[in-house]
Amino acid sequence: MEKTPLFLLFFSLHILLAPSTAIAAAASCSIGVNYGFWADNLPPPAQVAAFLKTHTTIDRIKIFDANPDVLRAFANTGISVTVTVANADVPSLAKLPAAQAWIANNILPFHPQTTIRYILVGNEVLYWKDKTVIAYTLPAMKTLHHALHLANLTDIRVSTPHALSFLAASEPPSTGMFRRFDAAILRPILDFHNRTKTPFMVNPYPFFGFRPETLDYAVFRPNRGLYDKATRKNYTNMFDEQMDAIYIAMKKLGNYEGVEIVIAETGWPSAGDPNQPGVSLENALSYNGNVVKHVNSGKGTPLMPNRTFETYIFALFNENLKASVSERNYGLFKPDFSPVYDVVMNQAQAPANGGTPGKAPPSGDSPAPAEKKWCVPRPEASDEALQRNLDYVCSLGVDCRPIQSGGPCFSPNTVRSHASYAMNAYYQSHGREVYNCDFEHTGVLTSSDPSTLSTRVISPS
Repeated sequence: MEKTPLFLLFFSLHILLAPSTAIAAAASCSIGVNYGFWADNLPPPAQVAAFLKTHTTIDRIKIFDANPDVLRAFANTGISVTVTVANADVPSLAKLPAAQAWIANNILPFHPQTTIRYILVGNEVLYWKDKTVIAYTLPAMKTLHHALHLANLTDIRVSTPHALSFLAASEPPSTGMFRRFDAAILRPILDFHNRTKTPFMVNPYPFFGFRPETLDYAVFRPNRGLYDKATRKNYTNMFDEQMDAIYIAMKKLGNYEGVEIVIAETGWPSAGDPNQPGVSLENALSYNGNVVKHVNSGKGTPLMPNRTFETYIFALFNENLKASVSERNYGLFKPDFSPVYDVVMNQAQAPANGGTPGKAPPSGDSPAPAEKKWCVPRPEASDEALQRNLDYVCSLGVDCRPIQSGGPCFSPNTVRSHASYAMNAYYQSHGREVYNCDFEHTGVLTSSDPSTLSTRVISPS
């Protein structure tokens, strides 16, 4: 089966992209997935490799060990694998002979048939606070880096991923600073990355940082945003806020802002315990879909413009042996390869009746056409609120050129007219869900075509 753009694969029925955007996303794709094994019902790695290769455009995975079955299964697939040294094994690799033996046992039998992209030394070692593991993390990174070079494996890079608990402050981003104890550990690690041209890996999770009043901000829905007076930058989502706080902390620690940043994990659960704040399929769709779109846009962040971050979504599958309901529901797919979200494998073959892709609906069963809807400002919405909506939508990359001076929809030149165009453009391009026309209760759906402007507001197809 022909591969489909990753963004359409995951979210095609809910977050629709214009064709040109979809093509660009596929071309610049830097999205991978975390492939975990805390489950007793997962398909064998060979089936997973075949599924990813033939049904998706996922071209990289990250695993939390160096499982030989996975490395063997992904041989000759073109999908790169990032492997991990377990925290408990980190101290033993601080000596060069041990690092060389680890490379000989875990890398050389598989590479280059299996493309191994990174070796990660431990996982969130600062978060777990094991002083022995922390003390040996950098020595093990150095010896593994040296061992790779001795084995002529200079295309494999060494890093270690960090939880954002290493930040003492992050809101607003200009206050970003590493905690005192962590800073002492991170400075030589960042020196290593700077010297070896390897990436600093971080695990930003707005899911763990939002408050009820900032949920829309966390999942990329229209919101009031955050203005950082110190940098004079406006933030429309928590992902950018967290990334720029890391950037500022790196800069304050020792001008490490030039070190590459890779997002080793980020995600949002689609289900959780009853009444658990923020956990829902809608929020998972909104967060993961917009992260993929945002990262692939190449827009970067307010303080890191025009940067595309290599990003690994957590996680590939729902894992039924994890401790809590939400932890068991981070997956993009179920173990039978069916998507957790209501998606199809090929957007071009999406059946109108919800049947099998590529098959016509049975005679006489054609559904009635869906009622067309447009998103417009509520009559009571203030110009101030509508201007915020306008600024927000246009900052996301929605094409606002038609309402700029000289554009076909510039007249009438009023905030309400321009906001009407922008709000509807956002609604039409983000899946036509009711919540994508809320705009903090300033938007409303209408079935009456609001084409009283000089050019028609974007029409539902």
